[in-house]
Amino acid sequence: MLNKIIRYFLDNRVVTILLLILVIVWGISTSPFNWYGGIIPRNPIPVDAIPDIGDNQQIVATEWMGRSPKDIQDQITYPLTTSLLGIPGVKSIRSSSMFGMSFIYIIFDDDIEFYWSRSRILEKLNSLPSGTLPEGVQPALGPDATALGQIYWYTLEGRNPETGKPTGGWNAEELRTIQDFYVKYSLSAAEGVSEVASAGGFVKEYQIELNPDAMRAFNVSVMDIMNAVKKSNLDIGAETMEINKVEYLIRGLGYIKDVSDLEKAVVTVRDGVPVRISDVAFVNIGPGTRRGGLDKEGVEAVGGVVIARYGANPLEVIDNVKAKIKEIEAGLPQKTLADGTVSKVNVIPFYDRTGLIKETIGTLETSLSHEILICIIVIIVLVLNLRASVVIASMLPVAVLATFIIMKYTGIEANIVALSGIAIAIGVMVDVGVVFVESIIRYMEMPENKSIKGGKALVNLIYKAVSEVSGAIATAMITTIVSFLPVFAMEAQEGKMFSPLAYTKTYALASAFILGLILLPTLSYLLFSVRINSKMIRKVANYLLVVAGIVLLVIYGSIPALGLTAVGVNNLFASYWKNPKMSTYINIGITLLVAIYFLSEEWLPMGPQAGLSANILFVAACILIILSLLWILVIYYEKILRWCLNHRWLFMIIPAATIVFGFMIWRKIGEEFMPSLNEGSFLLMPTSMPHTGIAQNLDYIEALDKRLAAIPEVETAIGKWGRVNSALDPAPAQMFENTINYRPEYILNEDGQRERFKVNGKGEYLLKDGGTYNPTDGFRLIPRDSLIPDRKGDYFRQWRPEIKNTDDIWQQIVNVTHLPGLTSAPKLQPIEARLVMLSTGMRAPMGLKIYGPDLETIEQSGKAIEQALKEVPSVIPSSVFYDRAVGAPYLEIKLNRDNMARYGVNVEDLQEILSAAVGGMVLTTTVEGRERFPVRLRYARELRDNPEALSMLLVPTATGAQIPLKELADIDYTRGAQMIQSENTFLVGYVIFDKISGKAEVDVVKEATRLLEQKIKDGELTLAKGVSYKFAGNYEQQERATQRLAIVVPLALLIVLLVLYFQFKTVTASLIHFSGVFVAFAGGFILLWLYGQDWFMNFSVGGENMRDLFQMHTINLSVAVWVGFIALFGVATDDGVLMGTYIHQTFLRQNPRTKEAIREAVVTAGLKRVRPAAMTTATTLIALLPVLTSTGKGADIMVPMAIPTFGGMLIQSMTMFVVPVLQCWWRESVIKKEQKKQNIENDTSDEE
Repeated sequence: MLNKIIRYFLDNRVVTILLLILVIVWGISTSPFNWYGGIIPRNPIPVDAIPDIGDNQQIVATEWMGRSPKDIQDQITYPLTTSLLGIPGVKSIRSSSMFGMSFIYIIFDDDIEFYWSRSRILEKLNSLPSGTLPEGVQPALGPDATALGQIYWYTLEGRNPETGKPTGGWNAEELRTIQDFYVKYSLSAAEGVSEVASAGGFVKEYQIELNPDAMRAFNVSVMDIMNAVKKSNLDIGAETMEINKVEYLIRGLGYIKDVSDLEKAVVTVRDGVPVRISDVAFVNIGPGTRRGGLDKEGVEAVGGVVIARYGANPLEVIDNVKAKIKEIEAGLPQKTLADGTVSKVNVIPFYDRTGLIKETIGTLETSLSHEILICIIVIIVLVLNLRASVVIASMLPVAVLATFIIMKYTGIEANIVALSGIAIAIGVMVDVGVVFVESIIRYMEMPENKSIKGGKALVNLIYKAVSEVSGAIATAMITTIVSFLPVFAMEAQEGKMFSPLAYTKTYALASAFILGLILLPTLSYLLFSVRINSKMIRKVANYLLVVAGIVLLVIYGSIPALGLTAVGVNNLFASYWKNPKMSTYINIGITLLVAIYFLSEEWLPMGPQAGLSANILFVAACILIILSLLWILVIYYEKILRWCLNHRWLFMIIPAATIVFGFMIWRKIGEEFMPSLNEGSFLLMPTSMPHTGIAQNLDYIEALDKRLAAIPEVETAIGKWGRVNSALDPAPAQMFENTINYRPEYILNEDGQRERFKVNGKGEYLLKDGGTYNPTDGFRLIPRDSLIPDRKGDYFRQWRPEIKNTDDIWQQIVNVTHLPGLTSAPKLQPIEARLVMLSTGMRAPMGLKIYGPDLETIEQSGKAIEQALKEVPSVIPSSVFYDRAVGAPYLEIKLNRDNMARYGVNVEDLQEILSAAVGGMVLTTTVEGRERFPVRLRYARELRDNPEALSMLLVPTATGAQIPLKELADIDYTRGAQMIQSENTFLVGYVIFDKISGKAEVDVVKEATRLLEQKIKDGELTLAKGVSYKFAGNYEQQERATQRLAIVVPLALLIVLLVLYFQFKTVTASLIHFSGVFVAFAGGFILLWLYGQDWFMNFSVGGENMRDLFQMHTINLSVAVWVGFIALFGVATDDGVLMGTYIHQTFLRQNPRTKEAIREAVVTAGLKRVRPAAMTTATTLIALLPVLTSTGKGADIMVPMAIPTFGGMLIQSMTMFVVPVLQCWWRESVIKKEQKKQNIENDTSDEE
């Protein structure tokens, strides 16, 4: 089958070329990168920073304002939870009850369709029995979005329309009105938007503040005023009227338009005189009750958050929102301030995921480009044939483009993890071309084929060469793909995170293999058959090359363009060389230098401060060291192999010891769930004490933002206290969220890649105002618009010299945010925090859940556990905190039913008066065009700001007289719940903590578990009856992932072994080739261990420490690392399969029958395959170098995946000796057995 495909496309080369053009154009069209050049129509793959790994959950939010958490829990949350538990596919239900709000999180099984689950919830809510919920309470289903839905936060600010500078001039009420009734609705219309939630400012209200003295004088009750207000705000329609055959529509206009309309409303008539509201109350416009707000760098702000719909392309949604903002900005209001300045309302983003997405994808694009360049360099060096190098190198970008096409039409979005699948597959993708082309070159170099230059003979030669190795390549590809089955089998968060990687890696390998069969033979034919026989044409072409190089240098200032000139000059003087191949070697050297120059200029592993020359030398040295080691291996392969065959036992000690050492490291290495992605932002989430009020919270948030904004590396600091009006934000008023956007280390362009700026000969940056800036003279932050962009300039670093990484920035944040009354906060980032909060209910990735019969019991045990956990050595003591559930101060008004009966007052009337007069009751809503404002009735603040004042609240009796509240009820101080949380109706509390940097999550939890169990055993820690606890957060996810991997990884390895068995037909041969997996496995763990050793690579080159360059630190065994190992398992068998297949074929041809003949056959076969095996190892190793040194966003996930592959492939190179030795051993044992059997038969026949 494979041979027929090869033959067809080799014979029909026009079809092959058309197919190549189709793949290139189609691939560029779907590419997530800006590769189209503005010519090809764009239909790109959906793009995001990371996969959406949140739980499959829906949120039911219910508002019952003015009610305590206890009322919310008992009357809303609990009955709703019990009703929703019966929905099919529900895994668990978590809930939060807080002041005025209930949030219920229904977590479904991962295989339940998102919108189906919403329809079932709505069906259940619509069929609730009457009386389940209090009258007038209506639960609502949250937005159709996930934890990653919050993609765009913004503020509304007054700015000068000409200069764009802030002007102010707008108060919080005006901005909130503009947000609620104009901006919010406009942005909601953008395609892909699920919800736009408002934050900050306050809602405008008409407030009627009662005057109890006037009420007593006019003998007017609260109920009378309530009725009067409701009756004073009403429009009606009175059908139509015809006058002179013309129809007129009749409207009765009675809606409240301003304060005076309310003041004139009549409450009652006394002695023929109307008593108006203005006679018994003060009417004004004021702020509505709020449970959240925004602060920007110390100033109260108003804004909103855009939430993307489930399944929408985040980047596309953000672009749609930005287009909508541009559309509405002309219509946003403006005013002229007292000083004559024009202030126009503008939408200013402060969290825009576009930057994170582009920087993350930019990191991948850069790594892919570097890998492709490195592969080209390695191929040129190892093949020493420019035509062959062009064939192999051209396959890489084409295969990548083909992968993009498949991703587009199978629904795989482009993100850091998905595209990492291509990055870690590059080495294996190159292997296909290397093996095919190496086989073609070997055939062409055979003496009998020297005369073949083209035509049918060359077609047959290429067909025969490619067919010979196609079976081995197919087996190698299948084993590599099959090895990734465990990743496909992952579930929950780890499955959502890494299954896109499994798909893209599979697509990339399949594309490389199929295109290798279809395109590579044709490209090889075209390149190897083209010969320019005319000396004149060659001479003209070389002169053109010389001129082209010089012209490009002059126009673009491109030094590498001189490579064209050098090639042209070398070709013109080629006849002067004694060795005819010398000219070819010089051209190869020139090409190599140009490729290294381009790679060094883009990669800059030593950093831009080291200069281009130092980077070129470093890159060349890295490549030279790895290639030299492998080339020495190839040169001395025969001698080493013969020694190994003669000293088998001694040699086998090396791989055996490596495997044992690797397995020992595996058992001792730390474990964690997943490395966190660098999002370019931090989220500081402290909490205040349960008793703090709104005024204190405003002071806290202002102080935090001012301190954060003073850090030079911080670009913006926006603080949020409480919640926004969205079901995705279940935060109490005492919780703070400071979004801290720090500057990228280097100034970036719009595509998220480093931008260069003009410098002079002294290394000073030239400024547009004519000045200069020299970083060595002291740090100074220079605005981007003051610098001069220059393609040949230097990158501009925006961090102080002492700030080396993001951990240093976080430490600066911690240092300035210690405020009395605020708890400490774990290190979080916006996306990470949303995922953690919505998947666990906690505000930290590590924590402990405490279950108990009631809140007081849970709190008692929680505080005891909090103190115990502070003694765990690997836990940061200041980070341990039990989220207080009890402690909010309450004023409880306890009714005296005897006195109420005596005065003829019923409970409902009294409670309604309390609700209206104290809490404030919204009686009606005004209609003012597009705007709607509530009308609230209540006592003046000074009459309800202390218990004594409350006790004088007037209550009407049955006789019409009014008596003070103290005659009917007692007012008591007490402590109650601030927030009540539960899981599946059972009450739960949380203790959160953070680990010391470098410690593994699983090790920390195990250490904490031992300490708690020991304290309980010793009686130092006593838990109340009915209390239990369990560790949650990332630890819980890790335990589940480990259990799953323990099953699927061995199964995948068995399948790999089965594939090898189908290829070699014997168990022994299959096991011999499978041995490479164990060696590679050990090599991966050895490199992980070395990364954590301070002495390893602890030296400097050119002032750059190698441990810092390769970001060497303790790497824990996470799901990302396991994915790297799984990728390694497939690659590890490739060299063994290639070598073993040829050894097998050699034995079939020669059928050696003696020990010496077997060894000669093994050596002969090994020598034939050591070169492609060394080439595949070299390309895989060197291609991973840019990944190992990458520092951009997304590197946090890529690097842990690359380490096992690099270490495994480095050690796995010994399988080039292990496989031949074991093959020889096995074959010799078979011959010995046959000879022994033959001798026994001969002896038996002699005796007869």
